[in-house]
Amino acid sequence: MKTTLKNKRFKNKAMKSLFILPAILLLSFSYGSCQQHTEASGEKNPYYSRTDTKPLHVSNAEWKKILPPELYATARESVTQRAFTGKYWNTNPKGTYYCAVCGNLLFRSDAKFASTCGWPSFFESARKNSVIYKADNSYNMERTEVICARCGSHLGHIFDDGPPPTHKRFCMNSISLDFVPDGMAVNK
Repeated sequence: MKTTLKNKRFKNKAMKSLFILPAILLLSFSYGSCQQHTEASGEKNPYYSRTDTKPLHVSNAEWKKILPPELYATARESVTQRAFTGKYWNTNPKGTYYCAVCGNLLFRSDAKFASTCGWPSFFESARKNSVIYKADNSYNMERTEVICARCGSHLGHIFDDGPPPTHKRFCMNSISLDFVPDGMAVNK
């Protein structure tokens, strides 16, 4: 009788272990994916602010420590995200787009329009001084690069084939944008 009771207890402990171990693994993976998301949205970035407009003077070496590799490559090394792959190219929920690197206010969804280029497109920036422009002659093309005025990060390019009233097309990399839906808290 004692042997049977001992075996039952052992089996119960083993069964509990079978359920507890996967639960722990699942929680650790979930935490890891949440952690990665919060880093990209600025919670681990001491320079990220959706309210501060003072220009930042941060070295690329410092940005490389803070930013996820994909965002660093696009924002700091001007690597263009592949067309039709970004999360904002084919959506238009109501809200505001901020710089994913520093939190600078960039675009409102009411200036976003459907474009067949494969990147999110806007016909105007949210504020006059939220972006700056720089000649870009890379790849044997004459283009105008759009850069965040606060942190100097590459956002995309601007073209003269957009809709009225501006006839401009701000062709942005989704990874360089941080979207906040209308009604969500902005102070960060």
